[in-house]
Amino acid sequence: MKNTKKRFFRPIIQLLSTLALNLNITGFAEGSIYTGHFKGVCIPVLNCYSCPGALGACPIGALQSSFAAIGGKIAYYVLGMLLLFALTLGRFFCGWLCPFGALQGLLHKVPVRKAEIPKRADAALRYLKYAVLVVLVVALPLFMRNGVDMSAPYFCKWLCPAGTLEGGVPLALTNEMVRGALGAQFAWKLSLAVGIVVLCLFLYRPFCKYLCPLGAFYGLFSKLSLYRYAVDSNACTQCGACRRACKMGVDPMREPNSRECIRCGDCKRACPVGALKNSTCFGEQKQDSIKKGDVR
Repeated sequence: MKNTKKRFFRPIIQLLSTLALNLNITGFAEGSIYTGHFKGVCIPVLNCYSCPGALGACPIGALQSSFAAIGGKIAYYVLGMLLLFALTLGRFFCGWLCPFGALQGLLHKVPVRKAEIPKRADAALRYLKYAVLVVLVVALPLFMRNGVDMSAPYFCKWLCPAGTLEGGVPLALTNEMVRGALGAQFAWKLSLAVGIVVLCLFLYRPFCKYLCPLGAFYGLFSKLSLYRYAVDSNACTQCGACRRACKMGVDPMREPNSRECIRCGDCKRACPVGALKNSTCFGEQKQDSIKKGDVR
């Protein structure tokens, strides 16, 4: 019963987070975007600036906009907020608060036969999100500039499925001017978003694993963040239950603070002896991980 309650706790938090980030309900009916004071506040997850309900600013979109502006200036406020998020909770935001992450997890619960990508291909594909971060979020907006020294937010413009589903589709449905301006670019993004949504039925959170630049950024700081996991090596029996429970392909016993870990807690719930614990970078812990080949 206790584990059942814990299993439902995270989806409830994800739902509440989605609602809290998109409280401008009238925007969906009017086909308009909220532009009040809260829109200047960076939130820690992907939630499209152009979503009619969005109150805050997506950090990836805000960072790109600063790079793409005249002169390509760095928005130190945005970068500072990203570092603050990364160094405190890191990919906990991905696992607990991200609306698009929640949607992917929900779609994966649909009872269809699941697919599995070969380990070598999976490992290679995981580097794609770092390429997206470097190329689409940073390099192209900074260096691919036009005649008036401006650029474009390339990730938002050509890839982001969250932006398409949260912003593009609702605005297209309710705003005639937006609908009249749609063209090949929107068709491409909609096709890509639909493809990712369909893929979610068969693979667990494929966008998070392979394409999300925000997850890539947070992952770089997983071993440095304040909140982390620790393994009690005296309690661990190396039964592998935590590894089998992890849908992100992490072996928590050997690498509890992997760059791929979204802190969902599935591994902790699966551990029969409670060897996986919440920890901090300041807390005492018996051992961060158990090295490969260690035998009890």
